Amino acid sequence: MNLAAAATAAAATNESLAQTSNVLIYSSMAVYMLAFFAHIAEWLFGSRSKVARTAAALTADGTQTTAAADQAKIKVEQKGGTAVLERPKIITRSASGTRDLPDGPGAHGGDEQGDLYGRIAVSLTVLAWAVEAAGVVTRALSVQRAPWGNMYEFNITFTTVAVGLYLALLTLKKNVRWIGLPLVTTVLLDLGLAVTVLYTASDQLVPALHSYWLWIHVSTAIFCGAVFYVGAVSTLLYLFRERYETKLIQGVRPGTFATSVMERLPASATLDKFAYRVNAAVFPLWTFTIIAGAIWAGDAWGRYWGWDPKEVWSFITWVAYAAYLHARATAGWKGRKAAYLALIAFGCWLFNYYGVNIFVTGKHSYAGV
Repeated sequence: MNLAAAATAAAATNESLAQTSNVLIYSSMAVYMLAFFAHIAEWLFGSRSKVARTAAALTADGTQTTAAADQAKIKVEQKGGTAVLERPKIITRSASGTRDLPDGPGAHGGDEQGDLYGRIAVSLTVLAWAVEAAGVVTRALSVQRAPWGNMYEFNITFTTVAVGLYLALLTLKKNVRWIGLPLVTTVLLDLGLAVTVLYTASDQLVPALHSYWLWIHVSTAIFCGAVFYVGAVSTLLYLFRERYETKLIQGVRPGTFATSVMERLPASATLDKFAYRVNAAVFPLWTFTIIAGAIWAGDAWGRYWGWDPKEVWSFITWVAYAAYLHARATAGWKGRKAAYLALIAFGCWLFNYYGVNIFVTGKHSYAGV
């Protein structure tokens, strides 16, 4: 009887599709690598003549030109044969309490959207995403189930959703071109970890995972993680951009390389606001994810909450993001204090994602590592 069951399970796994999935995942990594180099070229060489407008707009006393003056550059009047440069000024402010500088020219559309390197980078990212998505689908078809029964499958699905979210925001004309480079970089690292350390052969699920809650609970967890990731990237870049703006305000001119990179980003206030909005938007769904997991635990193990390490760290993550949102809404935390709290919250999510499954023993140890 056991031999018959084993034979049935083996027949339920389509090895040809499983191998096709592996080839597609590796192929997507190759295309992501090309997209990575294209993004590097965009950040370093794309429209260099348009970079550093923010730095040029600042004056020694910490004021800046208006947007109109920046676009028109400098008004030149001829007085007695002498060119006089006029630079209108406004006093700046900031969501972080000190200032509010304009977005770098690489942050939005317009001429920057037409950059050759940028177009190539986005096109390659779309192609890599399509190939990776095909790899996830064929992995699911090879075993006729949801493709997130172990850490390997969770990783390839998570990176697919994260890139898909980025492309969706681009399609909606959002100012998110700056996410491309850090996203592709981390996707390559994540997929490299997946195909080496975390790889698990295509197989059937353990009995505890045979539930329709697998589709509901894990899919929402993956989507929440992708949105939390986007929020964490914007928060981290905010810290770099804010420090860059501080130097400009103090009259310190950063080097050419730092200027070229930082001017590809939106203003620090824009990044701060974007991070808050995405984290606030997905927080209710993370709450639902925990509730769905508790209901599933009640069906599978006969209890809704058992202080399993995965349950504990999911709740810790919820508390950390709740503290961040509460601080923003009530205490008025913005800027660096809020950014540090947001990164701590994402660190809790990362440990729940990797640490609990790899280093901690619990009921969720079926992750395949």
